[in-house]
Amino acid sequence: MSGCSSVTERLNNAATAKGQAQAGAQLPPLPDDLRRQEPHAPIVEGQPLISILARERQALDRANGRQQRTVEFYDDIQKRLGAR
Repeated sequence: MSGCSSVTERLNNAATAKGQAQAGAQLPPLPDDLRRQEPHAPIVEGQPLISILARERQALDRANGRQQRTVEFYDDIQKRLGAR
């Protein structure tokens, strides 16, 4: 039986080495701002609703910009690694 385990062990080692070689791409770190959540604009009592809406829209613009940078970051990684 030891002969069989030797063959099995060699096959496992070969499969592990092959998998590591195929997965060997080092991904760059994700930019910090792409992990950030955008908070809602604070509601201040007595403040006109239009100003709150304007601040919410600014927050949405920041969130959309961050989402766009995430897409560009991912697309760049795909180009550099060659889409698989």
